[in-house]
Amino acid sequence: MARMMKVAIVDDEEDMRQSVSQWLALSGFDTETYPTAEDALKEIGADWPGVVISDIRMPGMDGMAFLKRLMGIDSGLPVIMITGHGDVPMAVEAMRLGAMDFMEKPFSPDRMTELAKRATQARRTTLDNRALRRDLAKGEKVIGKLIGTSEPMERLREDVLDLSQADGHVLIDGETGSGKTLVAHALHATGPRAGKKFVMVSCAAFTEEALAAKLFGPVEEGGLPLVEEARGGTLCLEDVEALSQPLQARLLQFINDQGTPAETRIVAICNTHGEGKTVEDALRPDLYYRLAALKITLPPLRARGEDILTLFNRMSEQFADEYGCDVPEVTAQEAAQLLQAPWPGNVRQLINVAERAVLQSRRGSGSIASLLMADDEDTGPAAITTEGKPLKEYVESFEKMLIDNTMRRHKGSIAAVMEELCLPRRTLNEKMAKYGLQRSDYL
Repeated sequence: MARMMKVAIVDDEEDMRQSVSQWLALSGFDTETYPTAEDALKEIGADWPGVVISDIRMPGMDGMAFLKRLMGIDSGLPVIMITGHGDVPMAVEAMRLGAMDFMEKPFSPDRMTELAKRATQARRTTLDNRALRRDLAKGEKVIGKLIGTSEPMERLREDVLDLSQADGHVLIDGETGSGKTLVAHALHATGPRAGKKFVMVSCAAFTEEALAAKLFGPVEEGGLPLVEEARGGTLCLEDVEALSQPLQARLLQFINDQGTPAETRIVAICNTHGEGKTVEDALRPDLYYRLAALKITLPPLRARGEDILTLFNRMSEQFADEYGCDVPEVTAQEAAQLLQAPWPGNVRQLINVAERAVLQSRRGSGSIASLLMADDEDTGPAAITTEGKPLKEYVESFEKMLIDNTMRRHKGSIAAVMEELCLPRRTLNEKMAKYGLQRSDYL
C-alpha cells in the first residue's frame, strides 16, 4: 500500500497559507498549515511522512533558521522555499543548505503542484528505503550477529545490506577468523534469494576429481550437483583460491552460461591473507573479475576498537549461561590487554579466549593475560601503554563496558546500576547517551 504523504505549509501570512493549501488539496495532496516555524517543529520529526513548503521571510524563526533545524532533524526531508522579489540569492543559499528547490512570488500554481509531486515522490522513496533497511537489519538474525559499533563494522553492515540487493557475484576477502562465512550467510539472508537454497562447499576439502563431481556431477543416484541444487539461490565457494585450473574453467563456463542477471549467485570466500599471495594470483583473470564484480573486505579484529570488549562480553555471557556460572569480571588492566592484543586469529580467537576465561573463572583461577600469553607464547600479552592510541580512549572503552555489563546484570534497573556504580542519575544518563546505551536494550 502506498504511503500517504503530507505537505506542511509554513507561512506567517494566513491568505498565502490558505491559498497554497487549497490549491494543493484540489490537486490531491493532504495539507497541514502552520503560522510559524516553531509550530511546525512541534509536529515534524525524523521520518515524518511528508514534505515542507516554507516562506523564507517570517517573524521569529525565519525560513533559513527553520531549514537548518529541519536538516538537523532529517537531512532527507524535501523542503521547498517560497521567496519574495530580490530573495533569489537567499534561496540559492537555502539550496546549498539542503533545500530541494524554491519558488519566487508570484509563482505559478502548476509549478507548485509539480514541485510538490516531485518532493513527495522523493520522500516516499527515501522512507521506503529506510523502512527496508530497518526490516533487513532487525528482521534477519544473521546480520544481527555482525556485532559491533565501530566505524568498520557499521560500514560492513551497510555494505552487506547494499550488496545483498544487487545481482552480481561477490568476493569476500579478509583475515582468518574475521567472519567471512557469517557475511556470506548474511548476504543471502537479507537479499531477494533469502527463501531459496544457500549451498556451501569448501574447495580445499576435496580432491580435484571429487570436487568436480560434487559441483558439476555426475553424483550418486538421487542427488544433484551443487550448481543444480543451488539454482535460483546462492552457491558459496569457500577457499575459492584452491580451485584447480580445469575447475576454474568449468566454473567460468557455468557463470557465462547463466547470462545476466545470474539465476544463481556465486559468493566466493578467499583465505589468502598472511600467505604471501592474493586471490588474483590464484585465479585466472577472467574468472577473478567475474567473481569480484562486487567485493567485501572484512576488517581485522584489532582495527575494531571497543568492539573487542563488546564481543568479549557477549561471548562470555553465552558461555557462562552454557556452563551455568557467573560471567567473569574484567578489570581495567585486563580490558586494556584485550584492546591491545594483536588478535591474529581475529573473532575466532576471541571466542576461544572468552570460553577459556569462563571455564577458569568457574574454577577460581587464571587470568585473561595468561590466556593471551598462551595464545602467543613468543610475544606474550601486549604491554599496557598508550602508544598509538590516547589513554582517554582506553578509559572510555572500559567505562562503556562496565556500564553495559552492569545494565545487563541488573536487567536495565537504573536504580540498581546507580547504586552499584555509585553514580547519580544525571551522570549515568549522560554517560549512557554518550556511549549509545539504551535502557530498553536490557529489559
